[in-house]
Amino acid sequence: MSAIWHRPLDIEAMNAPGPHINTLLDIRIEEAGDDWISASMPVDQRTHQPYGILHGGASVVLAESVGSMASYACIDTSTHYCVGLDVNANHLRAVRTGRVTARATAVHLGRTTHVWDIRLRDEQGKTTCIARLTMAIVPLKAD
Repeated sequence: MSAIWHRPLDIEAMNAPGPHINTLLDIRIEEAGDDWISASMPVDQRTHQPYGILHGGASVVLAESVGSMASYACIDTSTHYCVGLDVNANHLRAVRTGRVTARATAVHLGRTTHVWDIRLRDEQGKTTCIARLTMAIVPLKAD
């Protein structure tokens, strides 16, 4: 299988700090393969819900972040942009500390939509959340 990326992935650039949620939550791209990309996020006071476990919404932020970055890397950004269309998640296991890692794998890379299967795992490798993200691929409007 050939790589799905439109251009070589620059993980350092993808991890550049900025005024966005990835910086606020310390979401970091970790590695990538021919048809997948992974990112991690800490489980701490920023991502806890009131009972001291990973907030489901934080898991969804991680899932949508890694899937969005993957779609962005698959498109020609001189002609298109991508936005989240649908995300759903099943939260399977509580996490109190450490980092969770999400791996987004391409399910469908169409002309107008991308679908990603995203699995979050704790530091012991146990699945904590399964998410599915659909991205809309939108043409840029001519000036």
